[in-house]
Amino acid sequence: MMKKEELSFEEAIKRLEKIASELEGDKLSLEDSLKLYEEGIRLIRYCNTMLEGAERKIKMIGINADGEPEEKDFLGEV
Repeated sequence: MMKKEELSFEEAIKRLEKIASELEGDKLSLEDSLKLYEEGIRLIRYCNTMLEGAERKIKMIGINADGEPEEKDFLGEV
């Protein structure tokens, strides 16, 4: 597997889907299942970090009290 820093968000999600599918099966040993579980947890954290970063970047354009456009962050703070 590539390092998670080299994965796009979409690639990480696809890998998580594959891990979930493999864990649902009955062909893995306990040790292999634990390794996949740990990889999945790392990928979930990575994806959450990416989502948090994207959320900080999202801007909303609004109109202030003077009728001028202003940028607000995703949470509505100026």
